[in-house]
Formats: sequence, structure tokens, C-alpha cells
Amino acid sequence: MPAVNELMLQKLNIQNYAIINELEIDFSGNLNIITGETGAGKSILMGALSLILGERADSTVLQQKEKKAIVEGSFKVKDNKAVISFLKDNDLDAEDELMIRREIAANGKSRAFINDTPVNLNQLKSLSLLLVDLHQQFDTLELGSSDFQQEVLDALAGNAELLTEYQQNFQQYKKTKKELTALQAEQASANAALDYNQFLFDELEEAGFRENELEELDAELKLLSNAENVKQELSGICYELKESEQPVVQQLKMLYSKLHALDQYHTGIAELARRLQSTQLELADIADEIESINSSVNYSAERIQIVNDRISMGYKLQKKHGVTTTNELISLQEELQGKLNEILNISEAIQQKEKQTDELLKRCDQSAKIISGNRKKAIKPFTENVNNLLARVGMPNARFTAEAQSLDALGESGIDKIEFLFDANKSGRFETLRKVASGGELSRLMLCIKSLVAKKLQLPTLIFDEIDSGISGEAARQVGNIMKELSGSHQLISITHQPQIAARADAHYFVYKSIVKDKIVTSIRRLNTDERITSIAQMLSGEKPTAAALQNAREMVGN
Repeated sequence: MPAVNELMLQKLNIQNYAIINELEIDFSGNLNIITGETGAGKSILMGALSLILGERADSTVLQQKEKKAIVEGSFKVKDNKAVISFLKDNDLDAEDELMIRREIAANGKSRAFINDTPVNLNQLKSLSLLLVDLHQQFDTLELGSSDFQQEVLDALAGNAELLTEYQQNFQQYKKTKKELTALQAEQASANAALDYNQFLFDELEEAGFRENELEELDAELKLLSNAENVKQELSGICYELKESEQPVVQQLKMLYSKLHALDQYHTGIAELARRLQSTQLELADIADEIESINSSVNYSAERIQIVNDRISMGYKLQKKHGVTTTNELISLQEELQGKLNEILNISEAIQQKEKQTDELLKRCDQSAKIISGNRKKAIKPFTENVNNLLARVGMPNARFTAEAQSLDALGESGIDKIEFLFDANKSGRFETLRKVASGGELSRLMLCIKSLVAKKLQLPTLIFDEIDSGISGEAARQVGNIMKELSGSHQLISITHQPQIAARADAHYFVYKSIVKDKIVTSIRRLNTDERITSIAQMLSGEKPTAAALQNAREMVGN
């Protein structure tokens, strides 16, 4: 039994679309072949499928105008990292099975759902690229994508681990370089204010204020300005306490002696005498301190000038910086010191970041050169294998080549831009795949390329719509063989008219028209072995196959 692939379209259900009333297809995980007469509705199936892949639609596809059209696909996506990542990034439920539904109303409006959650067409298209690779005549193929071309060559060159390591380093390099640029911009901005901040800091540092200095100088200035009056008053007080005709201290001493002499007459007098003595001693001490203060207070015009200058400087700085205290000036000085230190720190951080950036760039450059060398080595055997396969599938005059063009700077994938080139008729003029018009040729070219990398890349479901255009006989048989081999690791769905291709199917579906309630509708059924033989015989010899055709068909299916 063929292996069932982990990424596959399991079921397609279509309702009220074009001439399809309702049909459901259960697909095999390997090679699915769809056949049927021209006009039976095979292209309609592809049209319906394209709706759940994000293509636009209108109400003309409705078979019954009063009902909406519904196309629903069930995909198996077990362990597919890219799909799981997409679902998580878009806040969608990540499960082993994925349901995509598209509904088209009679007014032409459509809605899309992923696991029953409404999504927009851009989300649907992004997801569809991970699920299905649809090749139709004259489609713009994934084959023309630079990302895919590079991915193919890297798979054949064995660059997977190297490329992962390179991309991690490259992302880190870009992040570090961005941080470096931000630091440099910060430094440039800081440098613009550096001189001014340095001037402000130097001004405050030169002033050298200590805590509460201006407030203390204010008090000192008041004293100095009133020194003579203060000295006169203090001298008067001191005179009354100690030196007058009847000094207060001396009078208290005498009164104490009188009171003390009465101790023997009353028990309360001793305490009063003690208190009076204490008061006398306290006044004597006060008188001494007043005398000391008095001797220290001296009018000094020079000191007044010094204090005035200091206060004037302080008030000028306070006004300049919009503050009112000495301590606020000191805090401002500390803040400016911090800003100046930050500039020094930025310079150190820039030096460190520059070193880190250079190391990462060097590492990326070394890895990119190795990756590039591996790619260039892989090009020759790759192009030879593709050209050999092209001859087998009926394109003997076609030539394929690949180029690794050097970039001016490192990119997400290294220093190369990979370009696939094609010459359909041995003209010697190779063109980019985007300029090649033949859809059939491109489909076969894609088949050849993907068959070479199938075991090394996790490909989505591959759908080929009439890949057999313009071939028959041996070429068709070779296409069938390649598709059969490729389907061992990836699900393939192919619409074909060639019996040689149909004979290689793991599941063979037949599309046909029938009349239901006076209306022509398209139906589909999976053929059993006998029906397959008959269908392939009809493809070989016509509506009524000959015995030879039946025998030939039997041998083709058996092989």
C-alpha cells in the first residue's frame, strides 16, 4: 500500500457551483487522476477548488440563484510547521485537520472560513500557498518565484543546516546593526547638547555650593548688616546681668543666701533656695554666652562683600535654572553629571556594538561564501538532470539552466540571487521562467524539478491541470512514471486525457454529465479496477473499446 502523506487534501465538497449541484470527493494521499470527456466539468472542479485557495468569485457561478454556493476542503496538516505557524500567527485553531470553506451569496458577496473562523482573502491566499500548488495552463507558477528557486537549489546543494545557521546569524546581525544605528543617533543627539551641558555643569561645579549654603549666607548677611546694633544690644544685656550697680546675677546670689538661711524654719524653703540658686547659675551662664557672642560679632565690609557676591552668584544660578534652593542647584549639578556620564557610556556601548556587528558580519560573510559555493557546484548536475527529464517527458528541444548571480550585499539567503532560465526551442536565447508562456511546458518542467527535490523538501499538494498538453505515447508514459514516483512522498492530483498517465493512478476519478430534473449537472465517481480498465481502453480507442484496447488497458493498469 502506498504511504499516506502528512500534508494532503482529504476531501472536497462542492454545492450549487456552475453545473455542479452537489458532489464530494475523497482523495487518496498519493496519485489522484481525474479523467472525463471534454466539457464534462473537469475545469469546473478546478474553478471550485481555486475558490478555497483565495481566488475571487461572483454570483454567476451559482447554479440556483436563490441558494448560496459552498466549496469546502478538508486538509490533513499533521506536524506541518509552516501551516501550524501560520495558524498561530493569525490566532486560528491549530489542529491536525484543517477545514476551509468558501460561501458565495446570490448578491455576489463571499465569505471565507478557516476552521469555522471568518478570514479575509489575503489570509486565505497565504495559507493556500502552504497547502496546494496548483498548475493550470498559463498560470503564473511558483516555479517563477525567486524564493522557490533558491529553495530548490539549496535542497540539492545540502545547504539546509548551513542556511539555517546563516539566517540566524544574519537576523542577529541586522538586529545588532539596528541597535548600533540607534546608539549612534542617540550619541549624535547627545553630542549636540554636550557642549552646553558641559558648560552648565562646569559653572555649577566652579560655584561649588554645599548643602543649604545660600540659606545660611542669607542669615549671616542679616547679622553682618546689623552688627553694630546687635553688638550694642548684647553689650547692654550683658551689662545688666553682670556689671551694673545692681547686677541681676549678683542680686540673685544675695537673695539665694537669704533664703537658704531660712531652711531650718520651713521644709519647703530648701527646695525653693535650690531652684533660686539654679536660676542664678543659669543666668550667669547666659551672660557668659552673650558676652562670647558679642565678642564674635564684628562688622566687616569685606565679609559683607564676599557674602553678597556669593549670594548674588547663587541667586543668578537659581533664576537661570528655575529653582529656589541651594539643594536644588546641587541636584541639578548631579543630573548634568549623569548626562555627561551617559555620553561616555554610549561611546563605550557603540564600540562594543561595532565589534559585535563586525564579528556577526564576518561570520555571515564566511557562511554565505560556503553556501554560494555549494549552490554553484549543484547547478551543473541539477540542470543536467532536469534536461534529461525534459527529454523523457516530450520536450527534447527544451533547455533549462540555472544561474547564481552575485549580490552587492548580503541578503536573507546569502550573496546569491538564483534565477532559473528556459529555452523552449534550442534557440540559444534563455529567458526567465516568468517570460515563458506555455503552461503545459512549465507544468512538465515543474514536475521534473519537483521530482528531483521531493525527498528533500516538504511540498504541498501538487495539482496539475492537463500537464499532458501536446504529448502522447512514450512521453506521456514517462510523465506518468515521474508522477507516480513523486506521489510516494507527496499528494498529487492531475487532470489528464492520457491513458498512460491515468494508468498510474492510486485513485482514478471519472467526471461526467448527467440530466437531473431536466437539468444538466456534473458528477464524479471513483472508479473500481474494472471501470478503470474500461475507461482507459476508451481513452485508447474510443467510446466502444476493442478487445485489444481492453487488453492493453488491463496490462497498463496491472503494470
